Amino acid sequence: MSFQAYLDTIKAKTGKTPDDFARLAADKGLSKHGEVIAWLKAEFELGHGHANAIAAVLLKPGFKTASPDDRLDKLFSGKKAAWREAYDQLATHVAGFGPDSTAEANATYVNLLRGKKKFGIVQPSSAQRLDIGIKLKSRPPEGRFEAAGAWNAMVTHRVGMDAPAQIDAELIAWLRAAYDVA
Repeated sequence: MSFQAYLDTIKAKTGKTPDDFARLAADKGLSKHGEVIAWLKAEFELGHGHANAIAAVLLKPGFKTASPDDRLDKLFSGKKAAWREAYDQLATHVAGFGPDSTAEANATYVNLLRGKKKFGIVQPSSAQRLDIGIKLKSRPPEGRFEAAGAWNAMVTHRVGMDAPAQIDAELIAWLRAAYDVA
């Protein structure tokens, strides 16, 4: 699901825009991420991902207005810039899955989408590690495709890499399988 799709869903459910939530949060004196998340879940019955989207808009000035390229550049900046070339190669493979395959950066990772459905994520964790999350419920964890567990509840598998060469045909095949069922 794209970031804008999160905001559209929230407006449809609550009737409120991010600006409305900003006013309400200010009236309550909420300024910390955890406080905002808890409030949105309790008062508006938002799920964690939707609450997190609103918190990002409220607490990270300029986040919503940043272009997708700017968000991607920021995600792969500093020490994490070492992974940008590998990500770009992976994104080229993913784009070849079909015309509805897109990649959209948020504050912490890149969503891999088929239309509005997430089938994977890419997260540069450090200069030494890139994590790929894959949403593929039909396949049990095996080998380097471990269970995602608490790392990210939006995906079922996690692959940690310490070298760009680990983005290989096997990984692309797993991503393609996730795309196909999304």
